[in-house]
Amino acid sequence: MKKTKSDEDFTFVSQVVKYLLFFFNMIFWVIALILISIGVYSRIVKHETALACLSVDPALLLMIVGILMFFITFCGCVGSLRENICLLQTFCIILTIIFLLQLVAGILGFVFSDKARGKVTEMVDNAIRHYRNDIDLQNLIDYGQKQFNCCGGISYMDWSQNMYFNCSKENPSRERCSVPFSCCLLSKEETVINTMCGHGMQELEYSTASSFINTNGCIDKVVNWVHSNLFLLGGIALGLAIPQLVGILLSQVLINQIQDQIKLQSYNKQHRSDPWS
Repeated sequence: MKKTKSDEDFTFVSQVVKYLLFFFNMIFWVIALILISIGVYSRIVKHETALACLSVDPALLLMIVGILMFFITFCGCVGSLRENICLLQTFCIILTIIFLLQLVAGILGFVFSDKARGKVTEMVDNAIRHYRNDIDLQNLIDYGQKQFNCCGGISYMDWSQNMYFNCSKENPSRERCSVPFSCCLLSKEETVINTMCGHGMQELEYSTASSFINTNGCIDKVVNWVHSNLFLLGGIALGLAIPQLVGILLSQVLINQIQDQIKLQSYNKQHRSDPWS
């Protein structure tokens, strides 16, 4: 039986799947380069940063995530273009492992929520102690307290852990017994922010201080916000999971197509050498 030219040109590999996977990885490859650049720039500019008190240095975290993304997307890009099964399998396996680790982390965070809360409390207390050491950390804490209308971790008295706001008599600081201005209750009519509005608040009783500042801690406020926005957070989690699942699916489809193509080429080669074919 004689093979036609169309039989020779036939391929199982879909160009749509191949280039869809390539451009999918190219987008995240660019994002990875941006993350690495931001991380390196932050590390060079900041050197030793007080943000490192947040368990992990954000600049270092950005670089690690960026490098990992760069490697994964490199495997996906080159593997799809070159139709390389080894690179595509590496891409698929690593993406699957990351997806499963995120799933396990989410489940463990839910099951051991009390321990997670304790870790968050420890991190917030550490950040409060370093409040004046770094302007970026200071802005981050002020933004959080304004956004959630809160003060401190558990209560406004947590600010006594900071050496400048400490309420001991030996403290010579002008901010002794105070809280940051971001704790203050501000009316919409105020055009000028009084940055001294938190002065002496730790010396007042809870009920009296609540007339001037937010006395509730930020941890409870954040927990309440999470409970009130479970659908939103679920949507964000789903939005993060979908690209990973799409990458796994596309890579597996392409791997199967390439394997079928290899079998076809092997079959054609075998029958081409057979004079009775």
